[in-house]
Amino acid sequence: MIGTLATGFGFWNPLMWIIVIVVAIFFSWLLWKLGETNYEGNIWQTAPYLSGNDEPEKEAIHIRAGNMYWGFTKALSVYYDHLIPLHSGIVSDYISWFLIGVVVLFMVVILV
Repeated sequence: MIGTLATGFGFWNPLMWIIVIVVAIFFSWLLWKLGETNYEGNIWQTAPYLSGNDEPEKEAIHIRAGNMYWGFTKALSVYYDHLIPLHSGIVSDYISWFLIGVVVLFMVVILV
């Protein structure tokens, strides 16, 4: 028999949780059924509202990552200037750097 589990912080009753979940699903379904029925996808209804203006070209609103992180990369340019030459694009180089870092970390932990 499923009963209430009493703990020092309250109780946990699985039947109560099942009832709460079923009631939440019922109200979610009811709210969905009360929604608009004349909605059609892939037409003007799915377009963003831009205060009555025409939708701009994608190139005009696309923000490049270089623009978004300009201040971050400018502030850390001294760090990046030394890091970029180490970037070879070869996975085995990155794994070797990682293993060297792990060995150094273990040496610090063991010696301290």
